[in-house]
Amino acid sequence: MNKVVDILERLGLTLQIAKTAFAAALSWFVASSLLHSPYPYFAAVAAIITVQVTVADSVDKATQRIIGIIGGVLVSMLLGHWFQIGAISIFFIILIGMAIAKALRMNPQIISQVAISSLLVLAFGQMREGYAVERIIETILGSVIAVLINALIVPRNAVPEVERSILTYGNLSAVTLTSLAALLDNIGSGRKTGRSEVDALIKEAEACRKAHALAEQSLKYNPLLTHKRERLNQLTESIIQLESITIQIRGIRRSLADIQLDQHLAQEQVYIDQLKLAMEATAQCISAYAAVTIHASDENMRTLEDAIKKAQAEQARCLDSLHSISSLATLRDIGSILTDLGRIVSETQPKLILAPKAEPAPISEAL
Repeated sequence: MNKVVDILERLGLTLQIAKTAFAAALSWFVASSLLHSPYPYFAAVAAIITVQVTVADSVDKATQRIIGIIGGVLVSMLLGHWFQIGAISIFFIILIGMAIAKALRMNPQIISQVAISSLLVLAFGQMREGYAVERIIETILGSVIAVLINALIVPRNAVPEVERSILTYGNLSAVTLTSLAALLDNIGSGRKTGRSEVDALIKEAEACRKAHALAEQSLKYNPLLTHKRERLNQLTESIIQLESITIQIRGIRRSLADIQLDQHLAQEQVYIDQLKLAMEATAQCISAYAAVTIHASDENMRTLEDAIKKAQAEQARCLDSLHSISSLATLRDIGSILTDLGRIVSETQPKLILAPKAEPAPISEAL
């Protein structure tokens, strides 16, 4: 079945396109049956415009379409008595209709719809009584049918995309921290600061946040996917923790940049090696945490617990040997790194996630 779907998608026959065509055809049929109109094109057009990626987007489009056509019909009905169809009347009807919609601070989609509706009603409404009302009913029918089809026929579920994004984000966080540990081999040289790696991590955080926002949209007004909301709440908590980890990684990068030129620390090779071990062990906690977030199996949980124990042990060894460093500035920077490493381990501790603490904040603002 998946192979057939893949082949159809390569040919351009996606599920959304199929739902759009079905919604347009069904809207035409229902509108013509109820209103006995030979050409209920407003219903079909409304259905085509309303079918969007998510149900929430469909509801927004339906609302905009209905408000726009009602506004356009009202403008044409109020002003059409003084105008005959022609270039001048079209100019003034569209000008006045769009100006009123703009003054009421309606969004651009509604403003455009007001113009289109007022034009069509001016052009055809004078030929038949009740034309304008029928067009409003057709639009409402088409919009409602499109929303129902989008909600009930294989509704979009973007939660798996969030899971994949979190896994990618977590693994990249681990890789970034490991790459920062490698900077300790360049003490005294100052050739690399790890800025590009951290910037790439921040971009991945933003991509993860966008995936989360899309998932929230896909569950809104979606009765068939209500059970997925608890899972999204759990993933929200994980994103918050990974964003906190990103903040700690950025702090580590800054501290490393400060101590890279420290010639005194360059002589403390034993301590440098121990700090690298602590950073690499902490990085393993991050990737293990991401794996548990996606699949909390017994094996993944054991891997995470082992990684946390190892990271804590390596960090403790670093603390025990801090007395060998005499420079106060170096002690400050090393202490800052160890504090950030400890916070990272704390964020990866297994937790029973029931609901999100807060909405994920943009990582650029947090940093």
